[in-house]
Amino acid sequence: MIEVPDKYRDAVTFAFGDSPTLADELLALVLAGKKTATCAALRDYAEDNADKPVVGRRDVVLDGAGRPAAVIETVEVTYRRFDEVDDAFARDEGEGEATLEQWRRDHETYFRRNGGFAPDMDLLCERFRLVEILKR
Repeated sequence: MIEVPDKYRDAVTFAFGDSPTLADELLALVLAGKKTATCAALRDYAEDNADKPVVGRRDVVLDGAGRPAAVIETVEVTYRRFDEVDDAFARDEGEGEATLEQWRRDHETYFRRNGGFAPDMDLLCERFRLVEILKR
């Protein structure tokens, strides 16, 4: 069972990425203030929209071991195609060199191993702020 502080008991919990190693790497970027955005394939969300982020919602981010590590608050949600992602969003994702070229390479690889990739695929793009670092 995940031990979440009482004030976040009803929050959505999730880990970044698709492996414990990637979850820890991306969490470290969030904690360092380098990662303030993320995206996902729109196809990965439920049709009822229940799991989509919304502005003002606070989520608990898990580390690679599944422990609550941080709380983030969604500050912006946009929808765009993969090939419409711009330099500013790539920079805000904060990964690697934080360039659009690297963002495209890394995310194409990620989407290919997680359900498929197309340059015109729809993405849900989220900007967030770090609210709290949780004691682990």
